[in-house]
Amino acid sequence: MSLAEELLELAVATAREAGRMLVDQRPAGGPDVVQTKSSPTDVVTQMDRAAEKLIIERIRAVRPGDGFLGEEGGTQAGASGVRWVVDPIDGTVNYLYDLPDWAVSIAAEVDGEAVVGVVEIPRRGETCTAVLGGGAVQHTAAGTRELRVNAHVPLGRALVSTGFGYEAGRRARQAEVLTGVLPNIRDIRRGGSCCVDLCSLAAGRADAYYERGVQAWDIAAGGLIVREAGGRVEGLHGAAPGPELTIAAGPGTFEALHDLLAPLDPARD
Repeated sequence: MSLAEELLELAVATAREAGRMLVDQRPAGGPDVVQTKSSPTDVVTQMDRAAEKLIIERIRAVRPGDGFLGEEGGTQAGASGVRWVVDPIDGTVNYLYDLPDWAVSIAAEVDGEAVVGVVEIPRRGETCTAVLGGGAVQHTAAGTRELRVNAHVPLGRALVSTGFGYEAGRRARQAEVLTGVLPNIRDIRRGGSCCVDLCSLAAGRADAYYERGVQAWDIAAGGLIVREAGGRVEGLHGAAPGPELTIAAGPGTFEALHDLLAPLDPARD
């Protein structure tokens, strides 16, 4: 078994266990909010922390020398050259409200490059996986299928996903940008989970995605899945994707969306 295969097997098993725990142990009245971060609407629940703890414990039991970057504070250096980038619940507000679009996101980097990505979407019954150079696959109870982005979709017929920040000033600016985007596309979708949006793009359920404010744990797994499904994931003008701006789409559509966004100054609050 290659290193990538080993990492994929461990990531899939761990993400599925965390997903089951989050479904089975979700309090009937909803999880408690135990912390807010950038604003009162940017919440952390006790289940976010429990899931991240489970993920780190399971991976460390098998690979004690690896490092971690976790959204909820589980950041630790390692000595093996492998780092796990973890978002225990991407879409916490959806989880809080018992909406289905939330996911467990686990990526494994080797020497700083993502080589494995797993997004477990329990309420959809889907697991999306990718291995660098090995393609992207969606696993469901009905079987598996290769993921491929929609390519060369004219912008006027493109279904575009996006998300919004938590701070009021940023939201107001994002609304301004949206007024420049919406008249030029088929429609907008705002699902509430970056990695679910990226998996939908990889599966051809959307044609493009853009968002300001996403972090490494939001896009590490989903970004690899999109790239292995034939898409591009970048920032403006060839920059790396990240908090300033992330754009993702298939060939042709990516360039058109990029060129629509660039003069709207979407990386400014």
